[in-house]
Amino acid sequence: MEPASGNSAGSERPVTRPLPQPTLATEPFWQSGRDGVLRIAQCLTCERRIQPPLPICPSCRGRKIEMNPVSGRATVVGFSVNHQYWLPAFPPPYVVAVVALDEDDRARLTTNIVGCPPGDVHIGMRVRVLFEQAEEVWIPLFEPDPDAGAQPGPVPEPRNYRAALRPMVTSRKFEDKVALTGVGQSRIGRRLMVDPLSLTVDAALAAIEDAGLTTDDIDGLSTYPGGTGGGMSEGGVTAVEEALAIRPTWLNGGGEVPGQIGSISTAMLAVAAGLCRHVLCFRTVWQASETAMQRSGRIHPVQGRASGMLEFRAPFGAVSAAQWIGVQASHYLHRYRAGRELLGAIAVNARTNAGRNAEALYRDPITMDDYLSARMVTTPFGLLDCDVPIDGAVAVIVSAVETAKDRPKPAVLVEATGTQVLERLSWDQDTLTHLPQSLGPAAHLWTRTSLRPDDVDIAELYDGFTFNCVSWLEALGFCGFGEAPDFIDGGRTIALDGRLPLNTHGGQLSAGRTHGYGFVREAMLQLRGEAAGRQVDSARVAVVTAGGGVPAGAMLLRRSD
Repeated sequence: MEPASGNSAGSERPVTRPLPQPTLATEPFWQSGRDGVLRIAQCLTCERRIQPPLPICPSCRGRKIEMNPVSGRATVVGFSVNHQYWLPAFPPPYVVAVVALDEDDRARLTTNIVGCPPGDVHIGMRVRVLFEQAEEVWIPLFEPDPDAGAQPGPVPEPRNYRAALRPMVTSRKFEDKVALTGVGQSRIGRRLMVDPLSLTVDAALAAIEDAGLTTDDIDGLSTYPGGTGGGMSEGGVTAVEEALAIRPTWLNGGGEVPGQIGSISTAMLAVAAGLCRHVLCFRTVWQASETAMQRSGRIHPVQGRASGMLEFRAPFGAVSAAQWIGVQASHYLHRYRAGRELLGAIAVNARTNAGRNAEALYRDPITMDDYLSARMVTTPFGLLDCDVPIDGAVAVIVSAVETAKDRPKPAVLVEATGTQVLERLSWDQDTLTHLPQSLGPAAHLWTRTSLRPDDVDIAELYDGFTFNCVSWLEALGFCGFGEAPDFIDGGRTIALDGRLPLNTHGGQLSAGRTHGYGFVREAMLQLRGEAAGRQVDSARVAVVTAGGGVPAGAMLLRRSD
């Protein structure tokens, strides 16, 4: 990446910033600091400020949009103090923050807070813009505002996202037409140095056998996110079809679905519509090996300017989901006056459950003291708040429900799915209190079933970070907003013998990051009574979520008997 040089917050060491790749829409923003004035897109009809720039106003649908000056003054509404090297020439510590502009708190910038020690940054802090030039772009940073006085700035209140919740459009549910009939997993581990397509084939063949089928019975393929790099795919549908020669009548592979398990939801729709009868869904990761190969020089990463979702993040050293979600976690802890012990209870519980799972990567028990003393990564997340990258593959078979009686094992039925988007598909422009995109799918899930949270026996909730679980628990209505500390009760409620056993296999925090699919597998094993060493008695209903951000999705699964 082309660098911009400057100083990190709290340090005089030089910083080499990845430069953004301006687009036709964003170029005016990156050049607006040429005269020292911050400019933000504004709707001339309703006067809303819009960031990043859009060609239409999301409030009034007005098309008269101009880049207009703002004061450059803002309030810190969430932040994370980064302590880890993510980029070799961007030394920590530095502060990644989201600031809300004075003119419109719906327009926010991810940025760095400079000109003060990282420990001085706080939510409500008043700041003002200053620019750092690099070639043809002016990068907006923020420093403490000396003219702001002692009063903290306004922090946006949670928005009524439920106002747009849609009811079912028909009483006929596609979920009733499908069943999950098979599940398989490859070998998993750290840096296996195994061809990822081979891992996929292992998981796929195991799932097909588990369902009592042959490859000739499979007539659909579905995966997330398709052929992509970064150790996050084996090559997608194309690679798997080349290997297995399924000759599918339908296929799907892409990242813009409701979370990683959105590929399973999509398969359900295809089966319910009659396009196919047995869809092989699969998810493969080999990020641990890919990273090791990069470090050894065996893989050379593609370099260039930051584009896509990283255009507005990479220039500020915000290149990890830990930093993006850390912003929301800091806001939650501030708003609801919670301590890190809340997050620690999630981590300790995950490790305890992993100790009962022979497949889990990390099985040694940890204590709250271990959690609190672990190396800090990016506040409020320490090492034990973060999931574990692994190599491995998981596959699930989605079948037409009428075929379930012919399968050798009890089918797992799908009671409901939650997929509606009720928040902006953004990491920084909408939800601050919780993990972005947990609120919408969770609320939507309950519109498609007569079951309620009290009917759920186990929760397999995406835990890329401990805070994700807190967000999903509250979003799904197991407790109210800000009530997770009391609900979790130091870990007693979510223990294997508690009211709501959580991530019974150890989750991604301890069992390893199988990127959403592992939660579906664990729910299926629990509902089939096959979770050796960790089986929850009489488990009949399980909720599963996936998506460590945007988009995301949820499923409610139940036993077939």
